Order: sequence, then structure tokens, then C-alpha cells
Amino acid sequence: MMRTRPLKVALLGCGVVGSEVARIMTTHAADLAARIGAPVELAGVAVRRPDKVREGIDPALVTSDATALVKRGDIDVVVEVIGGIEPARTLITTAFAHGASVVSANKALIAQDGAALHAAADEHGKDLYYEAAVAGAIPLIRPLRESLAGDKVNRVLGIVNGTTNFILDAMDTTGAGYQEALDEATALGYAEADPTADVEGFDAAAKAAILAGIAFHTRVRLDDVYREGMTEVTAADFASAKEMGCTIKLLAICERAADGGSVTARVHPAMIPLSHPLAGVREAYNAVFVESEAAGQLMFYGPGAGGSPTASAVLGDLVAVCRNRLGGATGPGESAYAALPVSPMGDVVTRYHISLDVADKPGVLAQVATVFAEHGVSIDTVRQSGKDGEASLVVVTHRASDAALGGTVEALRKLDTVRGVASIMRVEGE
Repeated sequence: MMRTRPLKVALLGCGVVGSEVARIMTTHAADLAARIGAPVELAGVAVRRPDKVREGIDPALVTSDATALVKRGDIDVVVEVIGGIEPARTLITTAFAHGASVVSANKALIAQDGAALHAAADEHGKDLYYEAAVAGAIPLIRPLRESLAGDKVNRVLGIVNGTTNFILDAMDTTGAGYQEALDEATALGYAEADPTADVEGFDAAAKAAILAGIAFHTRVRLDDVYREGMTEVTAADFASAKEMGCTIKLLAICERAADGGSVTARVHPAMIPLSHPLAGVREAYNAVFVESEAAGQLMFYGPGAGGSPTASAVLGDLVAVCRNRLGGATGPGESAYAALPVSPMGDVVTRYHISLDVADKPGVLAQVATVFAEHGVSIDTVRQSGKDGEASLVVVTHRASDAALGGTVEALRKLDTVRGVASIMRVEGE
């Protein structure tokens, strides 16, 4: 039997995502009520500019006083889509203290302060859900947190930023340079006026922290994630990748160590074989590849950003939280019992593609090979080309630690025959 008294929802933020959440709540009200078991009512909308006309939203619901809205005491669920650290953090904790559960799309805040927010939710017996914080509409957090709760996840490998994937895909398919591809992404609305958070990997790093924490039942903060942007990727790198049967993606990689005693989380450009499922992810789409002991290999794919896709994830959480509210229960909170240490990047073991500018004369290859051997880095393949006294030497290694590779490169730079290190890129997905 459906309850007639509505559950009241406060919306913090009414931009691209927030306005879409409000629209779906209105246009799909009957369906949402049937799925939840009670009507949901938009009880207030907090914005910076309350005088702006917002289509489909009753102006009487709009306020600039977000604090007063979350303190009302009759709010059942607060939906936070304003982003950033403050005032979002204070508003969320205030909402818990005044009886509301929270649905958030705030990846930066969850990555930085997720443990404290979960503790506040537990203290007040409330829910904190944030499916929309990672990979837009793609169901990912709930499968990791619930569907795979009985399994052991060993690796999460994914494309979690649509802007960077659009740029790299354009470079791969058209031969465009980085700036040209970025300009196209900006013109089409895929890139912000200031794309730093995307192209330098900050956005993906926040998502990696969240995914690693859930997958490995360990607290992983944003500061624990190694981050490397993609602004230095060139058309020449793509040419080298194609010669290896690879392409280049900006990847978020979360791994459990082989001995199970630690985890790593990192974001950086990497070559991946064209045979890998992630290689075929085009334009602004996202995809995440999960490897677990019992389930094996799973792939989650779909639109990773935008108003409608992100609102879909928000509404999914809203339905779940409202159902919990009606049942007098809460959903799964933070699971950090494993408390595994997060290893530094120097301990990470992978393959590498190194392009060197060298003198075109006898003995150079032998010198370079000696340096690799002295640092314990095994060479898989070597390709050399050049003329008129200058040459390019491309070395692909077997698996080696980041620290060992770093020592190798430092020693290579000291050779008189090495003019420079043109590029270094990791090779993943094998």
C-alpha cells in the first residue's frame, strides 16, 4: 500500500545536473512514487542566484539560503549537486544532523573527505549515496559495493573522464595534435573553458580514489593517487602506439598487489592493445573494466557525463535512499575493514615504451642495453631508425617497477650518445 504523505527532497544546486534532476522528479513523479512506495516532493531548491528564471521550478521553492533549507527538520533527503569542497561539506554534515539522508554527485569531496562524511552519516543513522560521483550514468559504485560484496576485486581499470577520451580519440582517429583536439572538444562543449581538472588528471584521480576505496575495502584518499596528465601526449606517441598495435587512453588504474598486502591507485596516459575492450571506447564515453576472483572480468560502459546521464544516477540513488527511509533502514556505508596500505608509485610494476633521440653511430644500442641491464630492466623489443647522424631508438620493456625505470632513464640521460628522452609511456591492459 502506498503512503500518501510525501517524502520531501531538498535540492542544492540547479545547474546542468540539478535542473535535470528537478525536471525528472516532476515529469516522472507517478513512476517514482510507484517505485518508492510514496510520493516525493521537491521541497526547496538552493541556488546562488535566486532571481534567475528556472523553467519548470516554482519560484517559491527557490532560496539562496542553503543552510536554512537543510536545517528545516522536515527534509527527508538532500540532493547535493553544487560540487567543490565548501560549502558542500558543511551542508552535508548539517543535513545529517537535522535528520536528512544525502545523495551527492561530488567526486572531489567524497575522494577527499569520504571517511568523515560516512562517519557523520553513521552517527546520525542516515544514508550517504554517490553513484553519480563516478562515471555518470554507468552503474558502477553500487555493483562494486553490493553486487560484488562477496567477491574479491583485484583490479579496476578504466576510462573515467569523457573530455580526455574525446581528445585522445580525436588525436588517434584524425591525426590531430593535442591543442587542435582540445579546441574541437571545447567548441563541442566537451571541455570546460579551463580544462585543467580534466586534462591534468585531477578529475580522474578523485574517481580513482573512490573506486579503489570501495573495491579494496580500504580508505584511499585523493592524496594517495598518483596523477599524471595527458598534455604531453603527441601525434608521434600515437604513431608509435599504432606500430605496436596499441592506442593511448588516460586510465584510472586501481590494483591489489600480487601478495594481497597493499593496493595502488594511479591515473596516467597509457598504451593499451587494440584487442583490449577499453581500446574501442570512442569519443566522450566512459568504460571501466573490473577483474575479480569469482566473477572474472566485467566491463561497464556508457556516457560518463552530462546533465541527463548524471541525473539518472542521482535519481537512482534517490529512489534507493527513499526506500530505505520508508523501511526505517539504511543502506551500506563505508567498508574499510581491510585497511590495506597504499603503495607509492615507485613500487608499481608495468611495461614501458621509451623513445630516445640518439646519435646514429655504432655501439649506441649496446650502451643503451647495458644501462637497462644494470638497473634490472629487461628489454622486450627495440626499434631504431635514423639518418644524417641522428636516430630514434624505441625500447619496449618487460614488466619493471616505476622506481627501476626511473633510475634507468636517469642513467640514460647521462650517456653522451643519448641526445634526449622524447617520451616515456606505460603499457597497460595485457
